Amino acid sequence: MNEENIQIIKARFYEVLDFFKKIFDRLAVWVIQLSWGKFIFLMILSLIMGGAIEDGVNSLRNAEYAATLPPPPVPPANKNADQQQAEQEKADAEKELADEKKAGHDKEKIKKKLHDKIAGLNVIQDSDLSSEDKNELINAVSEYLLTLEENSPSSTRISTNISLNNWVFLFIMMLLGIKVLMGGKKRAEALAREAQKESEREALLRQVAEAKIQMMQAQIEPHFLFNTLASVEYLIETDPPRASAMQRSLIQYLRQVLPQIRDHASGNHLGREADMVAAYLELLKMRMEERLEFNIHIPEGLRSAAFPPMILQTLVENAIKHGLEPKTEGGSLSVYAEVAHQKLRISVIDNGLGFGMAKSSGTGLGLQNIRERLALLYKGNSLFSITENKPTGVCITIEVPYTLAI
Repeated sequence: MNEENIQIIKARFYEVLDFFKKIFDRLAVWVIQLSWGKFIFLMILSLIMGGAIEDGVNSLRNAEYAATLPPPPVPPANKNADQQQAEQEKADAEKELADEKKAGHDKEKIKKKLHDKIAGLNVIQDSDLSSEDKNELINAVSEYLLTLEENSPSSTRISTNISLNNWVFLFIMMLLGIKVLMGGKKRAEALAREAQKESEREALLRQVAEAKIQMMQAQIEPHFLFNTLASVEYLIETDPPRASAMQRSLIQYLRQVLPQIRDHASGNHLGREADMVAAYLELLKMRMEERLEFNIHIPEGLRSAAFPPMILQTLVENAIKHGLEPKTEGGSLSVYAEVAHQKLRISVIDNGLGFGMAKSSGTGLGLQNIRERLALLYKGNSLFSITENKPTGVCITIEVPYTLAI
């Protein structure tokens, strides 16, 4: 056998081994996934079916064996029991004698064949023994071989029948071993794979959420910046000292707000957002003068509460742009913060024209961005509502879980 044939045989062997391994793995997975109740029910059903099949097979075998038996002799009606018994014993004796004669005849035939084969050997024919010695040697060897043949274990019929129920029981024991020994391992592997998939899914969702938040923050329209710069340009010609003060306030405000626009973390605290809104409203106060009044009511103990960046700023901008700025006489704006039912509640209230009453050229992304940011950051554990502030204006309320900023 050359090397190529050996490689082919090895390849075929590994293919067969891999095939049986796949079957075993699928069987193991199927058994492990079964509940114990279903497993026990299946095993009991298998034993019942195995017993029924075995009983059916045995019945067929018994019927076939009974068909091969000769019919029992029918004794004549005029004979008594003693005569029948005597005749039966005589028939049995004759049968035994015939069997013995047949066995002896068969033995003689076998002995003659052995005698002829041994006599035909070259070692016997070429020997220097006399004819009588050769015949005596051949007869002795024939007798010995015949004795070995009769006493050989291979000639003895050994019953090794195993019932179908025994095979079913062995199969059940194998399945039970698989479920007990491999169940823990398979479950641990499945849990590890599921945990890895969940981790990868959470990481992907987190990346998507951060990207969306950054995109939303980039869409915030800084209309106040352009209006403030226009006011500074106007005041430079009419009131230079006031223009200089507005410019300084604008620089201070930008130093606070620009890092917040770039930061997308949720670990921002409410106090920093309140300071940024206060600087923004101070700028607008210098531009709108008596047309704007504002109040910020945030307790000192809540300034360290965690609050997403730029959301409060966007709400205040929306109130100014769509509520107070279009109103001829202006109005007031208030910001409140409190804790209710373990939630941080922020309210921005104005007495402007009201929601949807002012003509606007805006994109409408501000409030939509806030809704989406809250949904991404708190996964449904937040509240965003817009209600009417009677007699005029709008009240916007946000509720988020109350936690301290990191």
